[in-house]
Amino acid sequence: MEEIRTHPDKKKADRIRIGKLASILSILLNLLLFGGKLLAGLLSGTISIVADAFNNLSDATASIVSFVGFRLSAQPPDADHPFGHARYEYISGMLVAALILVMGYELVKSSAEKIFSPTESTLSALTVAILAASIAVKFGMFLMNRYFASKIDSTVLKTTALDSRNDALITSAVLASAAIEHFSGLQIDGFTGFAVALFILYSGVKLIKETIDPLLGTGGKTEIRNGIANIVRLHPKVLGFHDLLIHDYGPEQCFATIHLEIDQHESSVACHELIDHIERRCMKLLGVHLVAHYDPVITDDPELSRLRESAENALFRIDESLSLHDFRVVQKDNHIRLVFDVPLPDRLRNQKEEIRRFITDEICKDEGAQLDIRITFDTQMEE
Repeated sequence: MEEIRTHPDKKKADRIRIGKLASILSILLNLLLFGGKLLAGLLSGTISIVADAFNNLSDATASIVSFVGFRLSAQPPDADHPFGHARYEYISGMLVAALILVMGYELVKSSAEKIFSPTESTLSALTVAILAASIAVKFGMFLMNRYFASKIDSTVLKTTALDSRNDALITSAVLASAAIEHFSGLQIDGFTGFAVALFILYSGVKLIKETIDPLLGTGGKTEIRNGIANIVRLHPKVLGFHDLLIHDYGPEQCFATIHLEIDQHESSVACHELIDHIERRCMKLLGVHLVAHYDPVITDDPELSRLRESAENALFRIDESLSLHDFRVVQKDNHIRLVFDVPLPDRLRNQKEEIRRFITDEICKDEGAQLDIRITFDTQMEE
């Protein structure tokens, strides 16, 4: 945890440089493969090889979009976009997915035509050599993109790496299909091309989901959430924390907010220094812009502690994982009001009213009096 990471600005510059280099290499190699496979497919009359060639063309187009995305995401924040432009990388992923889906649809149509109107195809030594070389190149691209993706933690390059691996498997299937058709006379070329096209469509749909999630907003990466929690827990004056929210504005543009529970008797100056230190550590170690909110906690009121324990016991009877925060007692004219928040996991979010009634009934039963209980349910982020 104490290891000092690369400065965020340098890390961002390295990320853009590596991303553009990987994109350029992928563009050149995919265009080379497209030309070779298209030539082999046309000479042999094999639709599955032609389909595989256009799969490589779609990969080249996707790499062009990725390259543009890396360039646009490198733009610094401005007045209209104070959180930067890093989400262009996610948008480029969406465009890549759209191109893949269009290409897959066109290949489905051409393969279907070959199934219903089959033509004889030939398998030459040149075709075998081109496809074998393609398999080797694609596997090399898989290793290259996987290495670059691990260096800069890029979703786009991770997807590109998996796509390259899948392409190597697809081309292997196409080569096997062409060999079977050549030696057995079974006309399976159209079916193989159709299967390749369906796999391309599947890849496009999967990529759309992977790029939509960060655009819609997620709970943040587990390692980031755990990293922030570990930094906070190092400080004994922080009695607890809640409402940790992570806002992802693209790679290397991560913002977070958190509520820190600190004894109310700590001076405001000491609390400010503590919070400032935690925020700086999160930026230094995690590259996260953290904003912390101070929640004063009353620790020396027996009545408040007893009421809180009653509420916690009620939650424990529902689910041992449930907790509460921001617990306070408000004295009214002739009654007591309890106010607190309860984070709910997804599995219980449709049972809010039942949980509210159960907690109210249990606390009132423990106290032997009717209390006014106000509960706010938060969304609990999964660890």
